[in-house]
Amino acid sequence: MTAKYFRYLLQFKRPSGTSRGVLLDKETYILEVFENDKKGTGECAIFRGLSFDDRPDYEEKLQWLCDNINEKPKFLKKELKEFPSIWFGYEQALLNLKHGKNIYFPSEFTEGKSAITINGLIWMGDVDYMEEQIKDKLEKGFYCIKLKIGVNWKSEHTILQKLRKKFTEDQLEIRVDANGGFTKDEAETVLKELADLQIHSIEQPIKAGKWDEMTELCSFTPTPIALDEELIGITDYSEKKKLLETIKPQYIILKPALVGGFSGSDEWISLAEQLNTKWWITSALESNIGLNAISQYTFTKKSNTPQGLGTGNLFTNNFHSPLHLNGDKLFFETYILENS
Repeated sequence: MTAKYFRYLLQFKRPSGTSRGVLLDKETYILEVFENDKKGTGECAIFRGLSFDDRPDYEEKLQWLCDNINEKPKFLKKELKEFPSIWFGYEQALLNLKHGKNIYFPSEFTEGKSAITINGLIWMGDVDYMEEQIKDKLEKGFYCIKLKIGVNWKSEHTILQKLRKKFTEDQLEIRVDANGGFTKDEAETVLKELADLQIHSIEQPIKAGKWDEMTELCSFTPTPIALDEELIGITDYSEKKKLLETIKPQYIILKPALVGGFSGSDEWISLAEQLNTKWWITSALESNIGLNAISQYTFTKKSNTPQGLGTGNLFTNNFHSPLHLNGDKLFFETYILENS
């Protein structure tokens, strides 16, 4: 086998707000592996400012992988332990090399026979912009939406109150994601106010790394808490187990590009299920290459809860995609395979 990579900069159609700031573009790297006349493609989806492997020697390590692409996977995984997004791209490239076309995990999903239910993501912005997004998602038939919060809680709380007046808990599942935007004291108040509105869950109410504070919040919270950023950077099985046993979250959120690819996600899922912790899978602003692979992987996990997968429509210069959204159902278009 031989391998090469290239850097690609995805441009947002509209600046996208989170509690960590406004995003204008998203850097990523595409890994291509060649064997005989076949090619496998994967995305090393680094997330600057969030990825555990956002470090100066990132491209150096990516080139090292290309130079050592014929080494055994066990050796490579050990060497790439601190570069989860590179391992994520490597896993994709080998799977794609094996299955061809746009396929990573063959299933009824890639045969066009089944779909994945996803939540509708509402980006931060002023009240009018957020309400405009919510209206659009509801008109398209979404049952579950997720709002980014943590910048202006007063305005965000008002939006949630309006939503609940219009739609009951049975009619609309509402999730929120704080991206660590609150202090512990603030979070305690927010958790109570969210419970009054029958909010499904809140992702990462406080910054990651504060295990004692998060444990305390999870132990009494009236609103289920989902750990997200808290999982990033934890690579040892024993440490993963320790985190879940210590904090005892109600949910964990798995972003394959940030937690060691599909094998890393499998490990988290196995531990969570042993401890009766629920989970779902979320994309992390990957291009359509990574998003396609994550979607195919997600289907194989057979979860019946709405997943946090993107649609690839945030960017002006994305790659071609076989994914298609109909309402809140994500489909794989088989005709694209037949004509590609």
